[in-house]
Amino acid sequence: MVKILYNAHIYTQDPNNPKATATVIDGNRFLAIGNDLEILTQYQQPGKTELFNLEGRTVIPGLIDAHIHLQSYALGLQKINCEVPSRTECLQRVRERANIATPGEWILGHGWNQNEWLEGYGTCADLDTITSHNPVYLTAKSLHAGWANSAALHLAGITRNTRDPLHGRIGRGLDGSPNGILYESAMELIETVIPEPSINEITEAIDSAQTQLLKLGLTGVHDFDGSKCFSALQILDNKQKLNLRVVKGIPLENLSHAIALGLRSGYGSDFLTIGPVKAFADGALGPHTAAMMVPYDNEPDNKGILMMDGEEINEYGRQAVQNGLVLAIHAIGDRANHEVLNGYTRLREFEKGLDNLTGSPAPRHRIEHVQILHPRDLTRLSELGVIASMQPIHATSDMYMADRYWGKRSEYAYAWRTQLQYKGHLAFGSDAPVESPNPFWGLHAAITRQRQDGSPGITGWYPEQRISIDESINAYTWGAAYAANLENRLGMIAPGYFADLIVLDTDPMTCEPEILYRILPLRTMVAGKWVFDQYS
Repeated sequence: MVKILYNAHIYTQDPNNPKATATVIDGNRFLAIGNDLEILTQYQQPGKTELFNLEGRTVIPGLIDAHIHLQSYALGLQKINCEVPSRTECLQRVRERANIATPGEWILGHGWNQNEWLEGYGTCADLDTITSHNPVYLTAKSLHAGWANSAALHLAGITRNTRDPLHGRIGRGLDGSPNGILYESAMELIETVIPEPSINEITEAIDSAQTQLLKLGLTGVHDFDGSKCFSALQILDNKQKLNLRVVKGIPLENLSHAIALGLRSGYGSDFLTIGPVKAFADGALGPHTAAMMVPYDNEPDNKGILMMDGEEINEYGRQAVQNGLVLAIHAIGDRANHEVLNGYTRLREFEKGLDNLTGSPAPRHRIEHVQILHPRDLTRLSELGVIASMQPIHATSDMYMADRYWGKRSEYAYAWRTQLQYKGHLAFGSDAPVESPNPFWGLHAAITRQRQDGSPGITGWYPEQRISIDESINAYTWGAAYAANLENRLGMIAPGYFADLIVLDTDPMTCEPEILYRILPLRTMVAGKWVFDQYS
């Protein structure tokens, strides 16, 4: 049955028809957009149309999170929330979980940030005072460091004689023994001995988590977790239980397998498509492992960890594009971004000679995060046609760390306005579970450059990088769709596009920017079906 939504304030994100009051939905797509009179007169037929009077509510296209870790987010809902103001409070939460855990059971948590704690980093000894009967492993908010107790270190075989792995570091005390903190690839030493959840457990967790994401107004995500997540998503899609549209990234370590199987970016169903190959060029700001051109302020010997240079990116890129795959490279520090851009520059030259790209648009490669750029690199994403896949909430979460460890260089950090000024393409996301997946928190951060308590002040942090509400919503809709070559069917309310939309309790275009983070979806529609309705 055809649906007609009317008496609404519809912001379409279609530059040719930006506003409307009514829309017609036939099956899973928009059929027509217009005003109440013309839509009701032309399309209303007794017994053949279902009418929805939205009573003046605001409607925008469904929002797309262009960078999320879906499996990690879903399983993380079951972990201890370690994002607390002090190390003492974190340890108390671990103690509470240990009191109900069975001996030998792993105690897992996520979200600590030593930069926000007066006490700084914890140690294995801190956790050992709470429990010696259970291995404990807590991942940092950045997901680029971990904190383990002695039981977990023992199970992983980590001793003072264990060497630091490539692209990683084991934190050590003065005597050289492990202190419980693991950086970057060293985290894998612990993570490989934690019992893995089954495919069924992952599937159930994602199924539950998608309900939460739909309530937040997300109708699509670009996921960067691994093969088990892909298997779980296929199960949900085959059962027609996948209500989020997922663009599924491929970890670099699976590139050869993807090529052997003939997987290509863009292949898939309406709800699950193959995305880019994901690689890492560096670490993160939180543990000070983001690769920098000059040392961190107050850390004269630390330039972070560079995991991949431009030559390596070019080599992997050649393998990918020859086989129909695009790249998405994690780069946070200015040196990492510089190396990725160097790699993409060489890759663009290579692509000009490929027969399989003749007459086709250039592959839409991406940089994930783009958190700080050297001034001479500010224009290069636009010049190369590389997507800036950024997470606005990182700016307000990280601003005090950035000031402390990047200093004046932060002028070029989280530079959304600069990217738009140079005609770059923005795709916004959250990096959940690193940050909340609530897109309205991200919109608030993009427009105000403030935390929700109003800090650091009325103009925000480096206010020259603020962007408008329309530009921000575009980055969560059409921009995210464009990054995945889906802009001809997603990201707008327009005839022929998939009928993905959200009905809001507040108009984000007219409300005070300071309250954007409070906005709540009242209804969420995906493919013409209401998948969340607070009234039902």
